[in-house]
Amino acid sequence: MSEMSIEKTKKSKGIFSSIRELVDSVREKDPAAGSFISILINYPGIHAIAFHKVSHFLYTKKRFFLARFISQVGRFFTGIEIHPGAKIGKRLFIDHGMGIVIGETAEIGDDVTIFHQVTLGGTGKDKGKRHPTVKNNVIISAGVKVLGPITIGENSKIGANAVVLKDIPDNSTAVGIPAKLVKLDGKRVEIEL
Repeated sequence: MSEMSIEKTKKSKGIFSSIRELVDSVREKDPAAGSFISILINYPGIHAIAFHKVSHFLYTKKRFFLARFISQVGRFFTGIEIHPGAKIGKRLFIDHGMGIVIGETAEIGDDVTIFHQVTLGGTGKDKGKRHPTVKNNVIISAGVKVLGPITIGENSKIGANAVVLKDIPDNSTAVGIPAKLVKLDGKRVEIEL
């Protein structure tokens, strides 16, 4: 086997492994999930991530127009807009997905769950890093707006329709407009951010 075909085989195994990992993540996190094929066909979050993987690859190769075009095709088919520049970790679970927007400089860690109508966006005031960083094992509920170059700490939860404009520490729960902490390290708190 030539070196080129060995490399192609490794890449295809990597792609299939990544898809299997995504499907397994959906099965684990969604009690309504069915078979492998059903999840693969019926979950737009998986489709959006697949479009993003292609568009992000092109973006890193400075093929900006083509990357953006593919991301817009993905948006058309899924209702989920992920900028090609966004960095996404492993096993992102997008539940329902419609109306999600993830900005160019957003960074999402591993094992994150995002529900519909979530925005990881900018405020229009920042240059360079303009979008949020979401660490590992975060749950972002429906309708949440996380704006600006802020960080959502590991193992945190953001309640539905919250507007988050400041950093959220690890192991916490934030709710409200503007968001405030109601739980930190397993203890009830009430901390304005």
